[in-house]
Amino acid sequence: MLRATSSAALRSVSRRSLSTASRPLLAGGAHAAASSLRVGSKRAVVNNLAIRSFSSSLVSRDEIIKVPSMAESITEGTLKQWLKKEGDYVEADEEIATIETDKIDVAVNAPKSGTITSLLVAEEDTVTVGQDLFKLEAGEAPAGGAEKAESEPKPEKEAKKEVEETKKEANEDKPAPKEEKKDAPKPAPAPKKDAPKEEEKKETKVSGNRGETRVKMSRMRQRIAERLKQSQNSAASLTTFNEIDMSSLMSMRSKYKDQVLKEKGIKLGFMSAFAKASCIALKEIPAANASIEGEGNGEVIVYRDYVDLSVAVATPKGLVTPVIRNAEELSFLEIEQTIVDLGKKARDNKLTLEDMAGGSFTISNGGVFGSLYGTPIINVPQAGVLGMHSIKERAVVVDGEIVIRPIMVVALTYDHRLLDGREAVTFLVRIKNLIEDPRLMLLA
Repeated sequence: MLRATSSAALRSVSRRSLSTASRPLLAGGAHAAASSLRVGSKRAVVNNLAIRSFSSSLVSRDEIIKVPSMAESITEGTLKQWLKKEGDYVEADEEIATIETDKIDVAVNAPKSGTITSLLVAEEDTVTVGQDLFKLEAGEAPAGGAEKAESEPKPEKEAKKEVEETKKEANEDKPAPKEEKKDAPKPAPAPKKDAPKEEEKKETKVSGNRGETRVKMSRMRQRIAERLKQSQNSAASLTTFNEIDMSSLMSMRSKYKDQVLKEKGIKLGFMSAFAKASCIALKEIPAANASIEGEGNGEVIVYRDYVDLSVAVATPKGLVTPVIRNAEELSFLEIEQTIVDLGKKARDNKLTLEDMAGGSFTISNGGVFGSLYGTPIINVPQAGVLGMHSIKERAVVVDGEIVIRPIMVVALTYDHRLLDGREAVTFLVRIKNLIEDPRLMLLA
């Protein structure tokens, strides 16, 4: 009896020791098991908690930055350029990337200071509003962050080399099919010899560089093309011309331009005079300031009591038409200053959608590039566009005498669905009279 009870007690003790020794192995792995045998299972549990808290802190520090909202009518764009790279530290509101849309370029800024850990989109990719763009680790600039950024791309380069090596090895392992292909075309060697001779003859006839470059159209260029074709397909366009003697306007400008520049800081040009004359003519002929709405050839004509004047501005990316709001209420100098401000914003890619939305009539000045004649195209759904051209001295007859005068040819392209020939010619003649005698604008 004593021997039986003692053996049972020994068995129970051994089972307990084995169970306590196996617990650390399940909780914390082999390392925790080894430590628990020395200092107990509580140490393994503590180590396991420490490891878990460290990994969760790393995940919480990375923030995914999404594509910002661009405008009500814009839902997607093209990521044109990354201004920063992975590993770079950025300040709050610092520009990270540029997204190109069909109307404007949108800048993506950092919402807070931190380090860029990952770029989730490549350049020239199409992105939509709300899409994941890049990852940002908030915090101060890390010491030696540049060194980390330089060391990260190395594994990628090594991986690319390995892929290239495997491709080369795969190609080297296929000698048999190449030998079979060489033996097959032996019966017909003549056609192969004749074809290169014909190509050589053709090549010898051509001299000079014949290189070609294919470039993907930008979204703005695509939008311009779409709008121009829409204008051609929808509007019944017709153009009328006239000549304007610029002597009086040039005399007024040369007399007062230095005074205006000194007192107001504004350079007095010709655009403000044509803009003011257009506003007066548009008030007198409302159809030139109207537009057609509705499907097909239109159902409704919209007449406006205001003039939102679109001014064509050439930029490196394409032609844009920012709008001067309520131009009829502005003076010469106010119009001139507004044109200068909008032109600067356009060339600096700082125009917003609000700057270009709407517009009831357009003025395009091709004369600054030396254009002598031209037929401007309507900016639909507007009813007309005024084209200005370069000023050339010409011999004209004035009061029965031949004199030399500075002459500008102006063109009005109008939508014949809204304007008849009488209204269109009257409109352009009215502008001619106002420019040839600017004092009439004070009486209008």
